[in-house]
Amino acid sequence: MIGHSLNIVGSEWIIIIFVALVLILGTNKLPEAAKKLGKAVNEYNKAKNDIQTNMKNVTSHNVDVSGPVENERQKLETIAKSLGVRIEDRTDDELRKIISDKIGQKTDKTEENPKS
Repeated sequence: MIGHSLNIVGSEWIIIIFVALVLILGTNKLPEAAKKLGKAVNEYNKAKNDIQTNMKNVTSHNVDVSGPVENERQKLETIAKSLGVRIEDRTDDELRKIISDKIGQKTDKTEENPKS
């Protein structure tokens, strides 16, 4: 037996899908379905743009390390200083939280160092 295949190209599929939607939804519900699809696409694009913006903000922070760090505390202090965070009288856990919050921010605001 010889197999038959459908030779349908892109624009023909659009017509077939449209006819199927009209048959399934009817002509009354078709505009409502199109509106919902448009809103879904809009929400997807908005979420995609937010994620891209957040990724750019996270990767825009440059940590300037002049040499090797000997321990966890030095690493935290180096990162905190590069982000403009005061390190005096802060525990390691407090520094980790502040660094995490700073890197996760959408805007690039840094904590000002008070002048003694």
